[in-house]
Amino acid sequence: MDSGEYYSLFETTRPRGRGRLILRLFTISLFVATCFIWAYRLSHIPKDGKWAWFGLFGAELWFGLYWLFGQALRWNPVYRKTFNNRLSQRYESNLPGVDIFIFTADPDIEPPMMVINTVLSVMAYDYPAEKLNVYLSDDAGSDITFYALLEASNFAKHWVPFCKRFKVEPRSPASYFNSLLSATYPYDHNHANDLKAIKKLYEDMKRRIEDATKLGSVPSEARSMHNGFSQWDSYSSRRDHNTILQILLHKKDPHNSKDVDGFVLPTLVYLAREKRPQYHHHFKAGAMNSLLRVSSKISNAKIILLLDCDMYSNSSQSVRDALCFFMDEEKGHEIAFVQFPQSFDNVTKNDLYGSAVTGVMEVELHGADGYGGPLHIGTCSFHRRDALCGKIFNGLYKNTWSDEKDHSMEANLHKLEAKSKALARCTYEENTLWGKEVGAKYGCLVEDVITGLSMQLQGWKSVYYNPPKKAFYGFATTNLLQTLVQQKRWAEGELQIFLSKYNPLWYGHGKISLGLQMGYCYYNLWATTCLPKLYYSIIPSLYLLKGIPLFPKMSSPWFIPFAYAILGEGTFSLIECLFYGGTIQGWWNSLRMWLYRGTTSYLFAFIDMILKFFGRSESPFNVTSKTKEEEASQRYDQEIMEFGVSSPFFTLLATLALLNLYCLLDFSKELVLSKGGLRACEKVGFQVLLCGFLVLINSPIYQGLFLRTDKGKLPCSLAIKSTTLAITSCILFKILN
Repeated sequence: MDSGEYYSLFETTRPRGRGRLILRLFTISLFVATCFIWAYRLSHIPKDGKWAWFGLFGAELWFGLYWLFGQALRWNPVYRKTFNNRLSQRYESNLPGVDIFIFTADPDIEPPMMVINTVLSVMAYDYPAEKLNVYLSDDAGSDITFYALLEASNFAKHWVPFCKRFKVEPRSPASYFNSLLSATYPYDHNHANDLKAIKKLYEDMKRRIEDATKLGSVPSEARSMHNGFSQWDSYSSRRDHNTILQILLHKKDPHNSKDVDGFVLPTLVYLAREKRPQYHHHFKAGAMNSLLRVSSKISNAKIILLLDCDMYSNSSQSVRDALCFFMDEEKGHEIAFVQFPQSFDNVTKNDLYGSAVTGVMEVELHGADGYGGPLHIGTCSFHRRDALCGKIFNGLYKNTWSDEKDHSMEANLHKLEAKSKALARCTYEENTLWGKEVGAKYGCLVEDVITGLSMQLQGWKSVYYNPPKKAFYGFATTNLLQTLVQQKRWAEGELQIFLSKYNPLWYGHGKISLGLQMGYCYYNLWATTCLPKLYYSIIPSLYLLKGIPLFPKMSSPWFIPFAYAILGEGTFSLIECLFYGGTIQGWWNSLRMWLYRGTTSYLFAFIDMILKFFGRSESPFNVTSKTKEEEASQRYDQEIMEFGVSSPFFTLLATLALLNLYCLLDFSKELVLSKGGLRACEKVGFQVLLCGFLVLINSPIYQGLFLRTDKGKLPCSLAIKSTTLAITSCILFKILN
């Protein structure tokens, strides 16, 4: 820098060389094979099964076009590297403040101990504590969650200096202590003694919080010792209460702002925004906007980290990594947000429910970054406050980190709390642009995605940073129903975006690149893939019952493009899975979940969206549970698929599985009994393979229906219902055709 040469705070690289060329040629070859499939459908229309033939053409046409959208996310990936040492050399004395928003909505399914572990992990960041401000938004308004946060504020006085003294990683207490079970205890005598003491403090705190959680009430002694609990005196219910706001730690409080070593702790604030039954609270988007306003009064930091309560910090350097992008002198001023991957530390070895979404986190978001920025996934992301509050980017915008001022100087903490409470009232947003042009956007189940898209449409860019050491870890769903319900909500929300004014194709035209438009459409149109997946899962198998071929003979040259497209895409996804640390069984599990999502979650999302479009349905927001029973937990660890309840999702899955099993068995019987069995097999060979694949991949369904006796099996009533539906469908098809 002394010589006048500029050194960027981050580096961007693109894959080069022969490997990239081979990959692109392979992609082109798959598209050519797809074109041959379309040509076959149009040039070989049969007399028997003509309408089924046209249906398959429609399914294959949409499969091919949708696949093209996905390839846009793989065509031009970029990879980022940060230089924290350069950041420290230039800006250590002028680092900006950072507000950290953590969201929780239900203490019954998001345990308070999990929430405060996330809080403690970010309070201990390797960053000037006086510039960190942690806000917990509790949409349940739970006094137990507040009690847990109060306990955490006291424990932080010991935990934060311990982390910085011994450079602890990760800085979530639960995760750190768990890591010690498989690691060597510290040899340093002082470290060992301090570790023993801090662990005892943690276990005592954990016992008190879990006792209160089990009892469902805060100990009377704790209530009497802190006047913050008086705010619950007028509390009616989760949906009917005043604003509850408490600044638990703040540098302006001389009696409660420092750790045991005498250093200032980060600001810590609890907020439960006002709720009334007659006002729509807009779920997480409404909570985010309340925090934006409240934090602007208390700290008003220019950078904001958004975190779900189950996503704890795994790296103490994440703030500095993010600032390398925002504070870069050449490109930082145009960046609205930095998205980190969402990773999970409870995923089984073979990723039973496909929770790791490796393709998205390791491939597709890098590809979106190559076109101007990834989508916002709602958590693990650092945002520029200006962009999040609706400021439009133009070439004149400049980074100004030196004009931050202490907004809490104007009043004492009690007055500051009182003024801030007014900003979280449920009537505050009436006749304003909040939720429309300012802050997180309302009216969509995936408010995070549409908020990120709106920032990009206003001229901002985003970056995706996937560091060697994962920045955040969370908790993935641990049973099949939770996973499918969560996927339904995401798919429905994505389709809402496509049908809204923010449609990336026409509203994004000229504002974001074509590649990014295609990438957004790939996610927005998730739900529409239910139709071709269902068609392929039902019609070819049913036509086996009549021996009517819907695909070319295996000896025909037209069979080659079908085989090449399916085997090529399957082999490539297997190689990709293994390359990113997966297993063959993990790849098979992800393939199964691809099918299950497509035939259930996406179908119900599609139906709900159509009903909502005609004013017949209102989409609820479902919080995914982070708790699990002990027996279910053991089955999850053993990678046994969890059913346990009757659900339309499971009824549909079981019916499809049994339908394919019945079709395969019926065809096998005819093959054995008829004289020209081998010739018939060659005619419908592709359908036999497809039906066999569907039977094989549905093996957990058959086990849950007929072989298992544990509580996680499919209920008997569902087995009877799905068996009846499958057999009736097959019989009716044979009679009517």
